[in-house]
Amino acid sequence: MNDEQQIRKWRLILGGDQNDGTGFPLGQLDLQVDNTLSALYDSDRRGGLGASSPNVSRWLGDIRTFFPNTVVQVMQQDALKRLNLTQMLFEKEMLENVEPDVHLVATLMTLSRVIPDKTKDTARQVVKKVVDDLLRKLAQPMQQAVTGSLNRSTKNRRPRHNEINWHSTILKNLKHYQPEYKTIIPETRIGYGRKRSSLKDVVLCIDQSGSMGTSVVYSGIFGSVMASLPAIKTKMVVFDTAVVDLTDELQDPVELLFGVQLGGGTDINAALTYCAQIITRPLDTVLVLITDLYEGGSVAGMRKRATELTQAGVQVIVLLALNDDGAPMYDHGNAQFFSTLGVPVFACTPDKFPDLMAAALTKQDIAMWAAKEDIVLKK
Repeated sequence: MNDEQQIRKWRLILGGDQNDGTGFPLGQLDLQVDNTLSALYDSDRRGGLGASSPNVSRWLGDIRTFFPNTVVQVMQQDALKRLNLTQMLFEKEMLENVEPDVHLVATLMTLSRVIPDKTKDTARQVVKKVVDDLLRKLAQPMQQAVTGSLNRSTKNRRPRHNEINWHSTILKNLKHYQPEYKTIIPETRIGYGRKRSSLKDVVLCIDQSGSMGTSVVYSGIFGSVMASLPAIKTKMVVFDTAVVDLTDELQDPVELLFGVQLGGGTDINAALTYCAQIITRPLDTVLVLITDLYEGGSVAGMRKRATELTQAGVQVIVLLALNDDGAPMYDHGNAQFFSTLGVPVFACTPDKFPDLMAAALTKQDIAMWAAKEDIVLKK
């Protein structure tokens, strides 16, 4: 990058007027880019986008013209936060111009109860686009990791006679061939495993307070993928001060996400109490509690429920977040309590979640798994 390009870049960053120490003159295209940036980041000084729908719609089109998708998504998020442009999501024309991403879906979930009827179909299409994209990226890794781990874990090493896999047993014991008897001594017998409707149960228990928005989106996607696997019986529960079972919606992740109402208080005790009621095979159940652990209900009750679940043999995992944004603020006291129960507490990115579930379903040591993945457990 030459000196002129560097000065141009700094002029666009500084924003001109009294902030500009470069004196660099912008061309017509750069002036348009500068005005687009100023409408958002200098809005307190220049009036910004205002409340005018045409202005917002035009601005959405401009940022898509001047910037790549990754930058567009950041600017959209900034516009919603800095300018409170919730009207962006109440107009069909605006939604059609928005670049969909996980954060936008979380915002739509927050506003799902108040979005006008004329806009709901368009909002649903926006959510569907993001869901379909995430399914393409995440479904196959999830299916491979979970199915592969369960297949390995279900080999029956003490099969009954009618359960013996003779082909695998012979191959395993070829080294024990006895020439004088012309036979193989089957020191290790391998069976097909006992068939049943599901090998493991998974309960996703998700805090739907506003700060957990993107975690809810990813949880819904992963829950839908796991629900499609015959070897796993998956249930999904969301909670604020009330508890809602969305298991029946797992077949349609778009409808599932529209069934979530982000925001409100938090009652982890009530959520764990409900989960305890729907768990029928504690020794074969993984409960993933996704929350920042700020309890608005009974802390003593929450801790009692958690203790009861772990003592019953349920494998409990606490995820402070399931997204790419890193670990959020969380209640350190409650995190320490769960840790004393032997429950791992950490934030997880979506790309690591399939391997996490594979490890949990085969009852691996999650602390060791986390260390191998350079994930720091919270205590």
